[in-house]
Amino acid sequence: MFAGLPELGISNGEDLKETLTNCTEPLKAIDQFQTENGILLPTLQSALPFLDLHGTPRLEFHQSVFDELRDKLMERVATIAEGKDEERYGKLEELLEKSFPLVKMPSIQPVVMQVLKHLPKVPEKKLKLVMADKELYKVCAVEVKRQIWQDNQALFGDEVSPLLKQYIVEKEAALFSSDLSILHNFFSPSPKARRQGEVVLKLTQMIGKNVKLYDMVLQFLRTLFLRTRNVHYCTLRAELLMSLHDLDISEICSVDPCHKFTWCLDACIREKFVDAKRARELQGFLDGVKKGQEQVLGDLSMILCDPFACNTLVLSTVRNLQELLSQDALPRDSPDLMLLLRMLSLGQGAWDMIDSQVFKEPRLVCIHFLFPLVLFYNHELEVVTRFLPAMLSVVVDDYTFTVEQKLPSEEKTSLTYPTALPDAFNKYLQENRVACEIGLYYTLHIAKQRNKNALQRLLPALVETHNEMAFGDIFLHLLTGHLTLLSDEFGTEEFCSAVFDGFLLASFSSKENVHRHTLRLLLHLHHKVLPSYVETLLKTLEPPKQSSEQVKELYTQLTEKLEAQKKSPAQPDEAPSLDLGLHPVTVPTTASTPTTPL
Repeated sequence: MFAGLPELGISNGEDLKETLTNCTEPLKAIDQFQTENGILLPTLQSALPFLDLHGTPRLEFHQSVFDELRDKLMERVATIAEGKDEERYGKLEELLEKSFPLVKMPSIQPVVMQVLKHLPKVPEKKLKLVMADKELYKVCAVEVKRQIWQDNQALFGDEVSPLLKQYIVEKEAALFSSDLSILHNFFSPSPKARRQGEVVLKLTQMIGKNVKLYDMVLQFLRTLFLRTRNVHYCTLRAELLMSLHDLDISEICSVDPCHKFTWCLDACIREKFVDAKRARELQGFLDGVKKGQEQVLGDLSMILCDPFACNTLVLSTVRNLQELLSQDALPRDSPDLMLLLRMLSLGQGAWDMIDSQVFKEPRLVCIHFLFPLVLFYNHELEVVTRFLPAMLSVVVDDYTFTVEQKLPSEEKTSLTYPTALPDAFNKYLQENRVACEIGLYYTLHIAKQRNKNALQRLLPALVETHNEMAFGDIFLHLLTGHLTLLSDEFGTEEFCSAVFDGFLLASFSSKENVHRHTLRLLLHLHHKVLPSYVETLLKTLEPPKQSSEQVKELYTQLTEKLEAQKKSPAQPDEAPSLDLGLHPVTVPTTASTPTTPL
């Protein structure tokens, strides 16, 4: 407990023991020991007997004085460190030399740690001693740990790794939330609110203003993204940079070449839309990547791969198409749409770019007969000239059928709603990442409009999509929330068959995440589903023995709810009021070109 005192010439318990062992008059020896090692203040000696008369132990008195002096010393250390004296760090280093031998003494340790905390560069020898002692390392301030971490990547990785795991667990838990709602889903929290999460705040504090530590964290995120393909690491990369931006850490923001691009994109994510002004800014950043700095594209692609960025870009694409329809304009006539497709393509190709270490966007092809001076990516060209027209033909079919149903009975024809989709639409859902993403969000948009016919037509096509994107957790999370808007339609066998047999049950047996999302949907809408269909689903969805605890728990909850429902009739649901951000656009029609809002 008193280790280090002899090094400073101060007697400790061992000295007292030796004195009492060798003395002939113990009382005198104790008195002398107290005088030599007590508070060296002559006027105090005459006052101490008064404490004895009041029954106050000497230990209690000395402890109170010690605590007061220690607090004053710690305040003084902070004052020196914050001052402008050129010799302030020299004074602190001198104090560190005198106090460090007592670092293991609990009563003195706070002073030593305070000195270490305020030294911008702790002597290497002292850092190694702290790092070698687990107890000292545990209690030292983060300012000291940063100096240790920057030269010890493995130790820093050990500290960061649990936080990164926690972040992924929290994101995945949000996607499997029991709350199904179109208004409160995975993408509802604002960027600012997301950056207040525990993990982001802890990482921000651990990095401080240390560029080397920031680079280490980015390297960890790139490595984990490559190893797992988990896009939530891309989200954390953007959130971390913007968290440092919020704190005005210019030491890092000024050297990260992605800072201004991420800042601009963050504003778009907040508004859930890329307007024309910000589109020009984003394009300027992309076009400004200079020769020899192409590696920046790797980080930019990772930021664009963030699901929150992708969500904003695709929503903006749908809205852009709405505006083009209202103006009777073609998709290829919109530079803003071309930029959105370019950024979507860059984000979707993030893993391939970082994995191959080939930092360049796909070769550009100039199509002179389309829009002058606009360069198209060869794969984007097919999306613009083949996929989008095919998708818009689906819109026209739906509009034509809707208008037909509103005609007086004597003017109606025998027109039936089409069930097949254009071959080009199906082809690009399966072969093109950007087209698939747009197609999935178009499906969500149809669900927002409560368009049962169009949804039943689209869902079977989603069974086969590029890289099985339709069975990813993010899309299934959004789709299950959107399907709550069509809750009454689940009372028909036709709609249940389209949702379950035609889509969800097509892969649930081989994909546990689909099993979980299907159970989530039923937990929310079981009272709306056709009773005979519920019984069939209950048998089909019974978890096998090897299923995870989450699936078994969801199934148990469902069976319990169904039992409770039999005992008490369900109350009718109220339809939620919606402010979805995408407002229908009234489209002028002509005899030759029937169109509809997306």
